[in-house]
Amino acid sequence: MNNIKQNFSIKDLENLCGVKAHTIRIWEKRYNLLNPDRTDTNIRTYNIHSLQKLLNVTYLVNSGYKISRISKLDSNEINAYVQRIVSATSSKDQAINSFKIAMINYNQELFLSTYEQLEQKSDFRQIFYNVFIPFLNEIGLLWQTNTISPSHEHFITNLIKQKLFINIEKSQIKQVIKKDKLFILFLPENEIHDLGLIFLNYEILFKGYRVISLGPSTPIDSLPKPDDFTEEVIYLSYFTIKPEKDKIKEYLKEFNTVIGETTKNQFWMLGKQTQFLPEKLAPNQRRFNSIQELVLSL
Repeated sequence: MNNIKQNFSIKDLENLCGVKAHTIRIWEKRYNLLNPDRTDTNIRTYNIHSLQKLLNVTYLVNSGYKISRISKLDSNEINAYVQRIVSATSSKDQAINSFKIAMINYNQELFLSTYEQLEQKSDFRQIFYNVFIPFLNEIGLLWQTNTISPSHEHFITNLIKQKLFINIEKSQIKQVIKKDKLFILFLPENEIHDLGLIFLNYEILFKGYRVISLGPSTPIDSLPKPDDFTEEVIYLSYFTIKPEKDKIKEYLKEFNTVIGETTKNQFWMLGKQTQFLPEKLAPNQRRFNSIQELVLSL
């Protein structure tokens, strides 16, 4: 278990809990809320229990409780208050907090139990949009600020993928009801960030269309050609880190050269790197700003 992060800086707590370091210091001094250890150079460090407590305290503050009242409760009482609120209202914020703890501790059991609690009130699409997408956005920020490591990100996203694949399989069992369009999902070469594409696979199946999912790092010249199918073909890709900014125009040109710029096929794109797409795209090419925007167009 020595690969579990045990100590956190006050900046880590700020990033994980959304509470400014200045506020944390005030809560410590005025209310004795946390008792950090100190390094030889007098720098605060916090353990996992402090992180857990601060996440719960933040949840109560955001739910309308005054910090002066919360500070008089012990950790068990704080947990009990949180559980009562979660039982009576939406559990989105507390679920995200639990997923953070599960991620930091590589705790699969906590992830699964939190997910099961969400399932009691929401279907999978609601969980993904209301909890997973905000959580994944936070993960991106935590990774950028070095609060978490790539292994934390990989651990938690793989657990989310497992839930996606289960629900994709359920959708595949259903009969396809719309046969006018076929979606071919793929990622550019050397692009491995496939979570968004996997969810789109689920959404498109949910809408009743046929999907061919090719997965990460797919060369353009290996894509099935539109003439191989009777339906209108929509190629769908998610650009997270590839293609690079200075290679996007070349990539779009290669796509239309290999696949063909015809009315029978379209190329839909979304992801961070699409910000570098040219303003004017070919008639068969289309950019989306978000998963939600793309799903609404189905």
